[in-house]
Amino acid sequence: MRMDSIRSILLAEDNQMDVELTLEALGQHIFANDVVVVGDGAEALDYLRRNGKYADRQEGNPAVVLLDLKMPKVDGLKVLKEIKGDVSLRTIPVVVLTSSREEKDLVKSYQLGVNAYVVKPVDFHDFVEAVSKLDVFWAIVNEPPPARVNAG
Repeated sequence: MRMDSIRSILLAEDNQMDVELTLEALGQHIFANDVVVVGDGAEALDYLRRNGKYADRQEGNPAVVLLDLKMPKVDGLKVLKEIKGDVSLRTIPVVVLTSSREEKDLVKSYQLGVNAYVVKPVDFHDFVEAVSKLDVFWAIVNEPPPARVNAG
């Protein structure tokens, strides 16, 4: 893989402890992906659409979005709906990474087009293993469509 093709990972999570655990899990592997952390759904959408404080960020979509469902301002399901409804964003893999075991959240996530739904394990070692597998697959192994397809 060429180093210039390595894209960021967007982590949308409002719980600081979960952010730290996720970053720790991702950091235990030697991947070159930058992890961009946003604390609410509105900020996630601003990042993806290059609005507000992200207007000057480098062009291109992240390799994957790790998305919590229960966030302030705009919840994860709304963010997912916006991503999958936007022709320039819909090909971004979205992984819901949540503590919600509610069947309605699972069903709604898949109805909206989520690529994977992972319930956060309580045990730290299980959590590290789950996140590292997500990172390896979505950020390294998965082959995304060409950028021209993302543009519609």
